[in-house]
Amino acid sequence: MDFEVVTPHTQSELLGAIAANQGKNFRIGAGYTDLINQFKLRPERDLTVINIAQIREDTFRNISKNDRCIELGALVTASDLLGNDTVRKEFPVLCEAASSVASMQIRNTATIGGNICNASPSADMSGALVALQARCRILNVKGERREEPLVSFIRGPRQTSLEKHEILERIIIPQNTSAVIKSGFEKIGARKSMEISIVFLAYHFQLSESGIIEKAGIACGAVAPVIPFADRACAYIVGKRLNELKDDEKEAFAQKVMEYAAPISDIRASAWYRNEVLYNISKALFE
Repeated sequence: MDFEVVTPHTQSELLGAIAANQGKNFRIGAGYTDLINQFKLRPERDLTVINIAQIREDTFRNISKNDRCIELGALVTASDLLGNDTVRKEFPVLCEAASSVASMQIRNTATIGGNICNASPSADMSGALVALQARCRILNVKGERREEPLVSFIRGPRQTSLEKHEILERIIIPQNTSAVIKSGFEKIGARKSMEISIVFLAYHFQLSESGIIEKAGIACGAVAPVIPFADRACAYIVGKRLNELKDDEKEAFAQKVMEYAAPISDIRASAWYRNEVLYNISKALFE
């Protein structure tokens, strides 16, 4: 398919390109791990691609940390996450989700911003970020910024709250406030990577030194039109001692996670199978 490509190199050029194309059909491209497949499946006429892969400014590229949060530029790749000490040590769920993304070659190009804006209900890195209660910082062509929780930024399959004059700039994750972390990403697919999730469960528990769960984040993927944050399951588990949960409490927790599941049957799995898997991996978190 033929299309015009515009390649800005600075934030100013990027905002100018978005402003200049308001009356046209345009898409934003970075790593192209999803976009190329979309072009093949659904060719578009008179398309302009604004290629942001050459932007080198820190606001889109770096991973930074302060006392309140860690921030990720929208062009941070899965490999960047895996190579970052803070992500590995403090947010294992995000590191494990990044490591589950396809092959090394794709991890080197797949961006966190693209994973979010593609708005797939089976997007691994997005699921981890939902569990971490991340927020999106959005930039418009006037240079104005707004923030929105990721869980509401994603509106449906391939749908976000982004307006045509906006672009995702950064992702903000609140810092841990507890002494101990239990955090991970359980993915069920035909293979651990190189495979779209059949079901995943992302979890991030913050514990006191005595093992009491002080904060919890749970998200499940490929079981609903969007990736839900299972707040009722989180509320249920907070205040309990992680290593002393009774079987009926584990089952009650799993049932509360299931309240967020409304899977469909497709070529990869049946709705019944997805429900069974989600229940079992939710209950098994505490084994």
